[in-house]
Amino acid sequence: MQAYKLVSRQYCSQDTIIKIPTPGGPLCIGAGYLTIIAGPCAVESRDTFLEMAGLLKSMGANVLRGGLFKPRTSPYSFKGLGSQGLKIMAEARELTGMPVITEIMDVRDIDLLYETVDILQVGSRNMQNYTLLEELGRLDKPVLLKRGLSATIEEWLLAAEYILNGGNNKVIFCERGIRTFEPWTRNTVDIGAIPLIKQLSHLPVLVDPSHATGRWKMVSPVAKAAVAAGADGIMVEVHQSPEQALSDGKQSLTPENFQILYKQVIALAELEHREIL
Repeated sequence: MQAYKLVSRQYCSQDTIIKIPTPGGPLCIGAGYLTIIAGPCAVESRDTFLEMAGLLKSMGANVLRGGLFKPRTSPYSFKGLGSQGLKIMAEARELTGMPVITEIMDVRDIDLLYETVDILQVGSRNMQNYTLLEELGRLDKPVLLKRGLSATIEEWLLAAEYILNGGNNKVIFCERGIRTFEPWTRNTVDIGAIPLIKQLSHLPVLVDPSHATGRWKMVSPVAKAAVAAGADGIMVEVHQSPEQALSDGKQSLTPENFQILYKQVIALAELEHREIL
């Protein structure tokens, strides 16, 4: 067998479907379903986040995203509201019935996030934080595993193997672009990674076109390309006033642009007879 065993098609030939409980019934991720995760880069305030949650719910988004602990390149940048933001996220979850996802940075935050957060995101900087991956492997909580900045496909698969090896098979891959010599985009999107991962592994694959490109005008074309290439969903950043966002405003869609994108990816998914939730 390959070095990655539990994540491989050799181990499990059937696509894994990850089910997340919601008031309206389970949300299914993988195997023919199209999942749309949307929300601001960071939870900035109660009013703006609750407003955005309501808008996204009405537009058809399946999962609400929002950063609480932001890994920023500069120590002087906005790094999130932390536990204060978690209370706001919990309120949005209660009001809309939408599952929520946020990034976990440290094993010490597992107990804090476990009860409220439906999907724990491992960011690109922590893809090879093996201590964190091992601890997440002991949970029964879905984990969205982003590809590292310069990670190979095999390194990405082996990072997922750490989680499955601990007993947690609820892992979702997320392609978010890799660092190359090209400076015009934030990262270089590896569209080919989508069908390749789906050949090598039974786990779902999503794409984050916002972090992949760093430019809001490129988000829609890349999102559509991802769905056409077979991605099980997309994760996009949406903000009421991107120019005023405390982080990643340049890659954030307005609600109006998100609605246009939503209709376009749904039309693509319907052409391929994908299940829309």
